[in-house]
Amino acid sequence: MKSRLLHASVVLLVCAGCTSGSPGVPSPTTAGLVTASRATGPSTAPTSGSLSPTPSAGTPTSVPPTLATSPTPVTTRPPSPAPQPTTSAKPVTRPATVVSVLPTSAKVVALTFDGGADSRGAAAIVTVLRREHVPATFFVTGRFVAAYPWIVRDLATLGPVGNHTYDHPHLPTLSEQALVSQLDQTRAAIIGVTGTDPIPFFRFPFGDSDARTRSLVAANGYQAVGWTVDSLGWQGTSGGQSATKVTDRVVRAARAGEIVLMHLGAHPDDNSTLDADALPQVISRLRALGYTFVTLDLLR
Repeated sequence: MKSRLLHASVVLLVCAGCTSGSPGVPSPTTAGLVTASRATGPSTAPTSGSLSPTPSAGTPTSVPPTLATSPTPVTTRPPSPAPQPTTSAKPVTRPATVVSVLPTSAKVVALTFDGGADSRGAAAIVTVLRREHVPATFFVTGRFVAAYPWIVRDLATLGPVGNHTYDHPHLPTLSEQALVSQLDQTRAAIIGVTGTDPIPFFRFPFGDSDARTRSLVAANGYQAVGWTVDSLGWQGTSGGQSATKVTDRVVRAARAGEIVLMHLGAHPDDNSTLDADALPQVISRLRALGYTFVTLDLLR
């Protein structure tokens, strides 16, 4: 119990995320798949296609940390006017599952980044994604949106911005009312800043879920998304990780539809941003193996 509490403490401080998913293997298909262009493409953020999913359950368990030109905190840029929020109809109930692998047989990888506590890795991550014309998907907390609205607007130009709750609690410990409040507050914050709805993308804090919370999330229109591999960059250099280890771990797990969990922030103690440091090599090595990159729009 003591070690679990210590681990949860590190996770909450670093950002908001998860540790290792239990990949489900959905029925493969490649209909309508659009992948990102390589470095020869335009300088604007690429788009990804859509694919009818056959999601399968994956139950991740736990993690942690986002944007401009350097891996230092982005805290001084004056906020720009928020876009006009969109409205949407009542959400459609989704399957009460956690998708850990994209439903495709194509050699594609979805890079995903969680943001919850700070933004110290975001600048470098966004710079690399734009330079390499690689799309990604982001899961942010409501508090992250409130602290870094200009960053979240930038993230939305690179791919979908999903819901990661308001303040990253262990959802199985919350009442139904409290859980729905976490979803609604964050949804409103993301719409208010980006003008786009985070539905259907949701990630459980720490990857912590049970049948009740999965059903509630699904009933509110969200498809819970886990991961095929956790880079473990959130553990930092003090946790025995390095940019090389992060890269090797992600590349070893490469498979059709791989979903990679990384983070936007820095380790709270050693201040390392290993996911940001590893990202150029992750992209380069996966491309060398014949992979291209997509967002989670495949799950819409």
